[in-house]
Amino acid sequence: MKPPLLLIGHGTHDETGVAEFGRFVHRLRCRLDGLPAEVSGGFITNARPPLGDSIASLVARGHHHLIAVPLSLTGDRRALGDIPGTMALEQERHPTLEYDLGRPLGPDPRVLKLLAERLADARAEMPRFVTDEPPAEIAPGETAVVLVGHGSTDPAVNAEVHRVSRLFWETHAPDLLTVETAYVSHTRPGVPGGLERCRRLGAKRVIVLPYVLFAGGVLERIWAQALAYGANHEGLDIRCAEVIGDCEGLADVVIDRYEEALAGGGQSSAPAARRPSTVLAVTRPFPAARTQDASPGAENGAGLVTAIAARLNTTRDAGPEPLSPEPLTPAPLELESLDVDAFDVDAFDVEALDAETPEPETEGEIEADSMIGVAGRGEAGEEPRGDAPDGPLAQPGVASAV
Repeated sequence: MKPPLLLIGHGTHDETGVAEFGRFVHRLRCRLDGLPAEVSGGFITNARPPLGDSIASLVARGHHHLIAVPLSLTGDRRALGDIPGTMALEQERHPTLEYDLGRPLGPDPRVLKLLAERLADARAEMPRFVTDEPPAEIAPGETAVVLVGHGSTDPAVNAEVHRVSRLFWETHAPDLLTVETAYVSHTRPGVPGGLERCRRLGAKRVIVLPYVLFAGGVLERIWAQALAYGANHEGLDIRCAEVIGDCEGLADVVIDRYEEALAGGGQSSAPAARRPSTVLAVTRPFPAARTQDASPGAENGAGLVTAIAARLNTTRDAGPEPLSPEPLTPAPLELESLDVDAFDVDAFDVEALDAETPEPETEGEIEADSMIGVAGRGEAGEEPRGDAPDGPLAQPGVASAV
C-alpha cells in the first residue's frame, strides 16, 4: 500500500471555502482508492479539521510516512503558513513520523487550461431580457483580462503571478488586448488599478479572472472591488469569472504532485544519515598539475602539493641512478690550521672602540642632574624652576638625607 496523501489548506473563516475543500478531499479519495492510498486533509489555522488531528488519525492507523501536498498556487509561506514548522511540531508528537513535501500546484499547464475554461465561460454572451436590442459586438482586440492573485509581501511570489499572466496571455489568450496582473492585498496594483490600466489601453470589456483555488472570502473581496470600480465607469463592460474550484483537472495536478514526491522529487524530512550520500569519489590524489603560465605565488596549499607531485613524477620518470656494488667510503676531512698572524690586528682601533662604548650605570645609582632635568625642568635644557630641589629627590620608602 502506498503512503497516504495529506492535503494542506491555509485555512479560512468562510464556510463555503471549507466545504469546497472537503468536497475536493472526497474527490481525491475516490480517485486514489484504486492505487490504493488513503487521502486526508487539514488546515493549518482558522478552520476544521486541524492539520494535527488529520496526522494523528493517520498515525493511529499505522501510517508513519506521509506525502504532504500544499493546496496553493504559489510557494508563499506567509499566506499558506509555516508548513515545515508545523510538520516539525507534529514529528515531535510522533517521533516515527516522516513525510515528503510536494511542490505547489502552479504554474502548471493544466492550471492554465483551467483558467482558460473559466475565462471562456465569462466571455460567453449573457441573454438580455430588458430590451430587444442585440448586444453590442465587442471584438477580442477590445477585450482585456485582469488576473488577480492573493498578493504577498514577498516580491518573488508577486513576480511569479506576473509570470503566470504572461504565460496565460501567450498560450491561451493571444487574441485579446492584454492580460494585466492585480492583487487583492499586500501590494500594488489592486483590482481597481488593473481595471483602470485596461480602460486606458482602450478595452471595452474587462474580465476579472481570479487566480484562486476555492471560493471564499478572497473571491468575495475581488468581486466587491471590481463592482465598486464598475459603478463609476458605466461604459466599461466588467465581468467576473469563477475560481478554479473542485474539478477533475485540479485533481489531476494534485495526483501528479503526489506521484512526483513519492518518486523522490519532493522535500524529504528523513534524517541525513538515511539519505543516500551524494559525495563524489576522489579520482586522483592531487589536483591537476600546475601549468607553466601559473603565477609564482601559486605554490601554496593545493598548488604546493601539485608542484611537489610534479617534481616527484619527473624524478621518477628519469629513473634512479645505478647503485654502486662497493660500499661508499667517506673521504677524510682535511682541517687547515688557523693562521693567527694572518689577521691584521692594527686594523681594529681598540682605543676608539673603548671611547665610544658608554660606561654601564651602577644599579641604584641616579645622577642628581638627571633628576633635576625630570622634576625641575619642563623640558630638557631649560633652567631649573625655583621650587626645584638642589639635590636628588627623595625616593618613596627611603629616608631623605636632608
